[in-house]
Amino acid sequence: MLPERSRDVVVFSADEAPRLLVIIDAEEEFDWDKPFSADNRSVRNIASQAQAHRVFEVYGLIPTYAVDYPVASQEDGYLPLLELLQSGACEVGAQLHPWVTPPHEEEITEHNSFANNLPFDLQRRKLEILTRTVERNFGVTPRLYRAGRYGAGEFTPAMLRDFGYEIDCSVLPGSSSVALAPSYEGASSHPYWLASGRSVLEIPVTIGEVGAARRLSAPLYAWLASPTGRRLKLPAVAARLGILNRIRLTPEGSTLDECKRLTRAMLNDGHRIFVISYHSPSLIPGYTPYVKDQTDLARFLAWMEGYFDFFFGQLGGIPSTPLAVRAWSLQEGCNPANSPTLPRTGS
Repeated sequence: MLPERSRDVVVFSADEAPRLLVIIDAEEEFDWDKPFSADNRSVRNIASQAQAHRVFEVYGLIPTYAVDYPVASQEDGYLPLLELLQSGACEVGAQLHPWVTPPHEEEITEHNSFANNLPFDLQRRKLEILTRTVERNFGVTPRLYRAGRYGAGEFTPAMLRDFGYEIDCSVLPGSSSVALAPSYEGASSHPYWLASGRSVLEIPVTIGEVGAARRLSAPLYAWLASPTGRRLKLPAVAARLGILNRIRLTPEGSTLDECKRLTRAMLNDGHRIFVISYHSPSLIPGYTPYVKDQTDLARFLAWMEGYFDFFFGQLGGIPSTPLAVRAWSLQEGCNPANSPTLPRTGS
């Protein structure tokens, strides 16, 4: 899942305006403090996405919903999104949550919640069922894929090509701090082509570091986020002291000021693609740890309005979509060897 060659990384001209995408994990509700269960099927949160769309419409944003099997297979999930899709107000991709996607042949465990830990044949059959279900109920072939819990692996690029996917957004640049999850240490934060082809474009999660030691971010954060470091709360201490703060571009757990700082830092480093992501159940209080009550929900929506004002107003940014970025990458992407700022790449 890492770029195989430096020329696979797409770096846009510094003269280009930054583009903003919104990718939403459209999924079932479940208790985040309990074990994974195939019985979690409720998707009543999907009807509540209209609250966010009132904000998106003001700024001309067309979000992409990465729908998982409970959303794609039940009317409460797909009908509200189908209405938005048919009106041109959203795009639809797919997200694989293995524990709620047939066939159910594996034991449901933390290990198996990451699709890349499953046998290849089982991964492929789950993805095929998910893809065909999206096609049947939405009337479109999904072209964007996200592995639930960012659990992509060595088989993912080939499977995506087999089923007609053109974009992956499963990569979380940097070392994972979650046990059993894949490590994306060495991944570029720029878009890049997977498996040295121009078929599937990786659009990574927008995440990065700010602070006095951000240029040493990879080895330093790995040490801070080690089991001992987390036990001593070293990431939080480093963030409070302004030494190093790892920030994800999301209204879930990241403050508006933090995300503005991250965006400015990445923009100065040559980044032109920024992705806001969040989980659809956050639109109903009590369904995620990030939105516990109506006050949190109001703050969540205000975060988006504030960030959009900043990105489109102060930075002169442009709303975009993953498919538009892929088309732009095919036409205008440049070799990073010709860029003054080389992104980090893996071997």
